[in-house]
Parts: sequence; C-alpha cells; structure tokens
Amino acid sequence: MNKHNRSVSTNIFYVAVDIFCTALYFCVLYYTIIPPGEYNIYLYLYLSFLVIYILSNFTLRLYDTTTFFYIDRVLRIISTSYLIALAVTYTLCYVSGTSNIKFEFYVKFIITFYMAILTSTLIARLVIKHTKRLAPRTLLIGYRKHFTKFNEYLEKSNIGCNTIGYISISEEHSNKYLGSIEDLEDIIHEKAIDQIYIMHRHLYNLDITPIVDMCMEMGITIKIIMNAYTLVDARNYVNNVGTYPVVTYHRICLSPWALVAKRIIDVFGALLGIALSSPVMLITAIAIKLDSKGPVIFKQRRVGQNGRHFNMYKFRSMCVDAETKKKELLVKNEVEGNLMFKIKDDPRITRVGHIIRKTSIDELPQFFNVLIGNMSLVGTRPPTLDEVDLYKRSHWRRISIKPGITGMWQVNGRSSIKDFDKIVELDTEYIDHWSIFLDFKILIKTVLSVFSKDGAF
Repeated sequence: MNKHNRSVSTNIFYVAVDIFCTALYFCVLYYTIIPPGEYNIYLYLYLSFLVIYILSNFTLRLYDTTTFFYIDRVLRIISTSYLIALAVTYTLCYVSGTSNIKFEFYVKFIITFYMAILTSTLIARLVIKHTKRLAPRTLLIGYRKHFTKFNEYLEKSNIGCNTIGYISISEEHSNKYLGSIEDLEDIIHEKAIDQIYIMHRHLYNLDITPIVDMCMEMGITIKIIMNAYTLVDARNYVNNVGTYPVVTYHRICLSPWALVAKRIIDVFGALLGIALSSPVMLITAIAIKLDSKGPVIFKQRRVGQNGRHFNMYKFRSMCVDAETKKKELLVKNEVEGNLMFKIKDDPRITRVGHIIRKTSIDELPQFFNVLIGNMSLVGTRPPTLDEVDLYKRSHWRRISIKPGITGMWQVNGRSSIKDFDKIVELDTEYIDHWSIFLDFKILIKTVLSVFSKDGAF
C-alpha cells in the first residue's frame, strides 16, 4: 500500500531556523530583564509559545515547501500564528496561576519575538535561495517552453531543485537539450541525477511507463506533472506546484525528518568512532609504515549516491601496485560477472594487511568519509568506477542512496556471498525497508560480526 508521505513537503529548515532565532532572543531577554530565581516560569512561557506558534504554522502551511513566498501571504500567516500563540500562552499562564510575569518582560517579549520570527523567516528564505546547488540534481523532460510557468512556480516556492538540463522527447533536438529520451539512462549516469520531472500533460504521444519503470529500477525519483497515473511497485504521493498537480513515484525514503535524523546519527557516530578508535588507528598507522613501503592511507575513487564520485579512505592493506596487479587476478575473482572483486588469500595483501582486514580495522578511516558526508554509517557498499561500468540497469538502484561503512551485505555473510545478484537483493531490501531502528539493528550486528570475524578476508 502506498504511503501519503506528507512529511516530504515539510521544510524542516524553516522550523529549525524559527527555533534557533526565538531561542536566541529568549536568551537575550533572560540575561537582561528576567528576575533571578524566576527562570522556570519564563522558560515555560517561551516553550509554550514556541510549540503553539509552530503547530499553527504547520496548520496554515507556512512550512510547506509548495507554499509560495509572497510577502503579504507570509506576513499574514506569521501574524496569525503569532497572535494565536500569544493568546493561548497568556491563557495558560492565567489558568496555571503564573500570570504575575513582569509587565516589562511581556511587552519586550511581544515586540522582540515578533521581530525574531520575521528575521528567521527572511534568513531561511535567503539561505534556501542561495543554496540551490545543494538541492537534488534534476532533469526536466519535455519541451522547454512548456516548463516556463512551472519554473516560475518553483522559484516562488521553497522546493529544492538544482536543474541540470532538459531532455527532448524527440530524436531531433537542439543544443538547448542535453539529449533525447533514448539518451536518458546515459545522462542519468553521467550527470549523477537524483530526480526527474516529466511534463506529461503535453506528451500525449509518449508512453511514460518505460521511463517510470526505468527510474524505479535505478532508484531515481520521478515526478510527473499530470492528472492521473498508477504504478503498483512504487510508493507515491501527490502535491502541487502552483496549479500543477505533481505525482511523485519513489523507491527511497524522502522524509526530511528521517533523513536529518540519519545524518545526525551519522555525525555523532563518526565522532564517537574516531574518538574511540584513535589509539588503534595510531598503532595501525605505525605498523603499516614499518611493514611495507607506501602510504598509510589508501585513497580510492568510489561511486556514491546516484553516481557521484568521491574519495574513500582505508588503511592500506595491500602492496602499492595492487591496482595494477588486480588486472592479472580478475580471472580468479570469486564474485560472478566481475561486478565486485573478491578473492580469498589475495597475494597483494601485506602481513599487517591480513590482520587489519580480518579485524576490519582497515575500514576505520571511513569514519572521516561519514563525517564529511560522502558516506553513512549504514548503507550499501560503494562500488569502484570500473564495477559500475558493468552494471545492468537493475544494479543501479543499489547506489540510489548514500553508501555506508556497513550494511545488509556485511551482516549477512559478507565475503562468503559470491552471487552479486544476491548482494543487490540485500541492498535493495535495505533501501525498501529502511528505518532508524533497522540502522541500529545493523550496527549492532556489525559489531558482533567484527568480533566473530564472520566473512572477513
């Protein structure tokens, strides 16, 4: 059954900025006019006001990414929510018997908090306007002229959209397009595309089903500007950009709350991992340096989310010319189809390398990848560039999310799994059933697997 995914349309950045700015103003008032010993009363006042104000904004759709940013409309919503929060807060204070709050504080509270809210809204809008390059990389399929009004609506809204270019629906196209429908899969690979918009209402002669099926197979989010469409395999939700109804089909989690929670866990987990493993990393670095010539850290280009390239860091466990010797060893590859390279008793591995690979110590520098944001604690293993070149379309979906240090493959056999399709199956199972609870479950199983040295070589 499809989910509504209402939270996908929520701009949590606006909520965070509102909380931060109002908290900052409260601190200023606290250090200037709140009487000593009465901190709790004023703190309850602030928290009550903030909760009611934010709930009211949710109701009036101020935090909805599809709401147009018209000054008069935003001011009206802010003022309405502000007055509601003020009235309810004062009523609560009166009922609870704490209405004896200093009149001076209440007046300053009314004025400064209103200014704080206006400031936070303008700051959030300006930041979103100037960080579009961080938004999902987007392709627009259809005639450019048909997207003119739609792009105007996107500009007025708070929808993150980094438009990479247009795709023509006909084979004959000008240099204003990146290519045609026939080139779509190659363009997705080349441009590391995250999502696609199709202006379906003008494509009466185009069957979009193969396009949607391809995107679902690859894990690319597709948004169809249309009246109606049905696809059983994908989760979907409907929202509007101005007067355009948009149906979104996706196979990955798009909830901003869940993604932020995952990122927070990643940052704290990476910092904790670095702190706890620092002594081990120091000893390992010395051992590698004494054992063989070459750098301590092995840096390799890997493929991340939807085809992005990044440098993945590991402790060097092989000889310095390991990549050159890999070509000679491909015939011994134990993973079918050469879509992933694994052999037991790899002759390229150094003496120290055998130890750190068996104990997974070689993976510790990847905590820095997580901290940077290239990887997550839990995800799918990032493939090499040459492996991705051999991918079938169905394999692409395993890199539709941010790669991880550990994942379903690592806790379900790791190197003992020889069938690449089984690895893809485990990865897509993780993508389809992702939750914070599942991440914690995999992290716990990973620790147990490391200590048991299950499947590591």
